[in-house]
Amino acid sequence: MAERSLRGTNLSWLSFESDEGVTFSDRSITSYTCPQGHISELPFSVEADVPAVWECRCGLIAKLNDGPEPETKASKPQRTHWDMLLERRSIPELEELLEERLTLLRQRRGEKPTRKRTA
Repeated sequence: MAERSLRGTNLSWLSFESDEGVTFSDRSITSYTCPQGHISELPFSVEADVPAVWECRCGLIAKLNDGPEPETKASKPQRTHWDMLLERRSIPELEELLEERLTLLRQRRGEKPTRKRTA
């Protein structure tokens, strides 16, 4: 019986609440400009902390007009596989390992071993 009483009331989109007694907070329009010149104007509550940067519709970072300069975070340079390898081994050790591996490969193929190159 309870299932039939809710039939047809459109609970998914119809609200029985009214806007009476609701007071909206004061708003201020904040504008951002991206490097391509797009201007984004967004309403924020006057009580809200306004972010210094906003993502523009083109995907670039837009800066707040007449606002403080955004803080840049210090980042480490990206470490490559070669950098990590050099932390574990020296160049002479790597050359020795290369020669050992090349010798093994040549033996599998039936090639004659060659002399070590001198730089």
